[in-house]
Amino acid sequence: MSNSTISLLIVDDHDMVRRGLTAYLGTQPDIAIVGEASSGREAVQVAQKLRPEVILMDLLMEDGNGIEATRDILATHAECKIIILTSFYDDEQVFPALEAGAFSYLLKTARGEDIARAIRGAAAGEPVIEAKVATKMAGRLRGTKTCLHDRLTARELDVLRLLGDGKTNQEIGEQLVIGIKTVKTHVSNILNKLELQDRTQAAIYANRQGLVK
Repeated sequence: MSNSTISLLIVDDHDMVRRGLTAYLGTQPDIAIVGEASSGREAVQVAQKLRPEVILMDLLMEDGNGIEATRDILATHAECKIIILTSFYDDEQVFPALEAGAFSYLLKTARGEDIARAIRGAAAGEPVIEAKVATKMAGRLRGTKTCLHDRLTARELDVLRLLGDGKTNQEIGEQLVIGIKTVKTHVSNILNKLELQDRTQAAIYANRQGLVK
């Protein structure tokens, strides 16, 4: 496997879902499917053995759900990026999954190319949050953490809004006509000033503060 190939583990309790994902993602030259699991418990065991770079994780499964599996996997394999891929986006699923450490959150209605893009984004440190999920988070969390973004410069605020809109560094750079290195510097400053850990938290913050149009 080349250094540019992303190792992927697929976790879903439905055989046909795993087959469908494997059929499409297996055609992507930069994604290598290294294993599958059909339950949360099995996902933990396989992840510990294979140490994949990215995991596509279903949420509702027998023998250990996706939230528990996400928490257990990250406890010993913190550098792994876990993408939730589920049919559910209610509060009882979204917030616990993100709190457990999920990096991105997609719905199973996503197109194959969108899932592949999210996998590449995860490998590059750029999370993707499904629009319906971001909207739900904004509705529930708006106003729980205020004023911190007053510390940001005008340009940093522009970058934060685009982070909340799910834009990648490249897309932000193109829209604001600035270089990727400058975008990364702005993102780092935003995380420091808002006392956040990663881009996912920044995107949630932007949405809950109503900064995303």
